[in-house]
Amino acid sequence: MALQKILFGDNQFFGVNHMSEEKARSQSMKFADTESIMRVLDIAHAEGIKVFMCTTYDQVGEIADIVRAHPEKYPDFEFYPCMPYAHKYANSLGEVGIIETLKRFSPSGVLDTMFTGAISVVTQDMKKLMQMLVDAEMKRFDGVKTPVIFLQNVVTDLLLGMKSFSFLGEFHKYVRDKYDAEAGFITMNLPLLLEALESQGISNPIVCANINKIGFRMCGGVEVYEEVLAEKKCRAIAMSVFASGAIPAKEALEWVCNIDGLNSIVFGASSAANIKQTKNIIDELLKP
Repeated sequence: MALQKILFGDNQFFGVNHMSEEKARSQSMKFADTESIMRVLDIAHAEGIKVFMCTTYDQVGEIADIVRAHPEKYPDFEFYPCMPYAHKYANSLGEVGIIETLKRFSPSGVLDTMFTGAISVVTQDMKKLMQMLVDAEMKRFDGVKTPVIFLQNVVTDLLLGMKSFSFLGEFHKYVRDKYDAEAGFITMNLPLLLEALESQGISNPIVCANINKIGFRMCGGVEVYEEVLAEKKCRAIAMSVFASGAIPAKEALEWVCNIDGLNSIVFGASSAANIKQTKNIIDELLKP
C-alpha cells in the first residue's frame, strides 16, 4: 500500500515532550478530556489529514468510539495504532502483578486469559503471548480502519538489541493474517532495523524513525540515515522532525522534505494555525 504523505501524531495530547517536562505537563492538562482532543483531530481532518498515528492509551478507545459512531463524518479516517503502550503495562505490573495484568488487558475471558498465559509460560511460547497482547490492544479499534499497525520502538529496539529478529517477523505475519494490515516498526536505529527485517524476508517495510537536521535520537547519525534512505529499501516515515522544538519549524521541514527516499512525515500540533502551516509546507516541499 502507498502511505499518505502526512500523518497526524499524538504526543501533544498526553504530555510527551523530550526537551521540556514543563511543556509536557501543560499539554497533558490541556488535553485531559477526549472532547479537547477531538477538536484538534477535526481541525486536522478538515485540512485533509486523514491518518491518526496513535499510541494505544485509554482515550484512544473513546476517540475510536466517536469515529465509529459517525461514519458519515469520518468515511476516510484511519488509525495507525502503535503498541504496546508500555507505561500502561508497567504501571499495572507494579500495581497488581503479572497475572492480574493479563486479566485486566485480555480481550477474552478471565479463564481463557489465565490458560493462555499459563501455556505461554510453561512452553515459553512468546509468540502466543505477543498475539494475545496485540489482540488486547486492537480490541478498542473494532469497526474502524487500521491498515497499518506499528510496533513501538521500546519493543522494536529491545528485540534488535537481543538479536531476536524472528519476533519482528512474527509480528509482521500476525497483523497481516489476523487484521489484514501491514506491520509498521518504530525505531531509534533505522539502519540496524532494516538489516533485521531483511533477514526475515520482509521487503519494503513501513518504518518510522527520528529524522531531523541535528541527529536527535538518530542512532548512527544523520549521514548514515541519508545513505540508507537513498537506497529506498523501505517506506520511511519521519518523526521528531522538529527535535522536540530544538529546530525552528520551517527550517526543520525544509531540511527533512529534501531527504531522498522519504515517504511521509508524522507531526503533532495543537492549534489550527500550526496544523495548517505545517501541512502547507509539507505539501509544497515533500515530493511523492
